[in-house]
Amino acid sequence: QVRLVESGGGLVQAGGSLRLSCAASGRTFSMYVAGWFRQAPGKEGEFVAAIKWNGGSTYYADSVKGRFTISRDNAKNTVYLQMNSLKPEDTAVYYCAASRTTTVVTSSTNYNYWGQGTQVTISS
Repeated sequence: QVRLVESGGGLVQAGGSLRLSCAASGRTFSMYVAGWFRQAPGKEGEFVAAIKWNGGSTYYADSVKGRFTISRDNAKNTVYLQMNSLKPEDTAVYYCAASRTTTVVTSSTNYNYWGQGTQVTISS
């Protein structure tokens, strides 16, 4: 079993930065693909970024490519999402997720464990 807890959300102005953290419990988390998803009010959830268990492969949604960076520290059982050049359209609840697959996946249906989410609000 893996438990995920996100932190780092908040309110920032457009152009600013935030770093989200996802702390995981469970010995096997370091072997899982980790991902970030987000859901804006009135919209469907969408994939943001994912990283392979060893950090050797990452994948980003086109909407965040070049602005967001996903990373992980398996010694700390933590995954990060560095978000720069934030835009009002990045406003959403951001969720951390873990997948037992061995390759980076972008569909939420492939993720087995989810955090409770952290709110990110970008003002214009």
